Amino acid sequence: MISSIDHLIIAVKDLDQAERNYKKIFGTSPVWRGKHESLGTANSIFNVKNIYLELLTADGDGLGAELVKSSIAEHGDGLAGIVFGVNDMSQVVQQLKKEGHVISDPVEGEGSDDMSEKVRMWKSLFLPPELTRGLFSFMIQHHDGELPSYDEYAKDSINKLDHVVINTNNADSFIETYRDVFKIRLALDKTIEHWNSRMLFFRLNKTTIEVVERPNNESPKDNLWGLAWEVESIEDTHKRLSYEGVEVSDIKEGLKENTLVATLKSHTHNVPTLIIQHL
Repeated sequence: MISSIDHLIIAVKDLDQAERNYKKIFGTSPVWRGKHESLGTANSIFNVKNIYLELLTADGDGLGAELVKSSIAEHGDGLAGIVFGVNDMSQVVQQLKKEGHVISDPVEGEGSDDMSEKVRMWKSLFLPPELTRGLFSFMIQHHDGELPSYDEYAKDSINKLDHVVINTNNADSFIETYRDVFKIRLALDKTIEHWNSRMLFFRLNKTTIEVVERPNNESPKDNLWGLAWEVESIEDTHKRLSYEGVEVSDIKEGLKENTLVATLKSHTHNVPTLIIQHL
């Protein structure tokens, strides 16, 4: 059903400042800077090998503007949404309805780029609460236009999303949605003894959804927590980030074997952020 994590959304109050900060983090420039006139939002997009990151701000009136304002009012700037790519929206709608979910018709979307005046179009499918599980998430199928991409990435720049971290209060229920309904491959289900936590690892489009269970007696609910970005050379990236004025921890061995990691401590707009190199 789901073919990819299409993109991640960070809600920001000041788009210009957020763009400057993420240019420093990524070591690249955005590939798109535009508006969604009907939604009342403006965005800046950074593209990597397997997904894109969208910085989104309110810029007028509309449903999108209200969602951004609500997110910022409640949490401040931060990771606000995850969007899943599908290849055949009509088939997805048919399947979800067959399984008993109340699904509305897909909504046409359009965005224009201020830099090139190009237009992209897509269909979005907004999901019922039992499938979004407290997250702002939806499904998307792009059908006209595409984002520019980089021909190559420097050794000191971010080149792909390694994993996104989601917290859940009910791992079994999460599996029922993401594996059984969304058909995303569950690669690993294990308990980390020294954290006393159950963790799930779902794999798709060369990235991982890492799920940490924090159980309670409430109804199933999830929340986005943080991001880990892959780099070719963590030493070179660490030097560049430090030169750019980004506060970053010392490099250390990661929990996963044959990895090196460092934590970004500034410029992330409240998104817990890790850089990682696979050796």
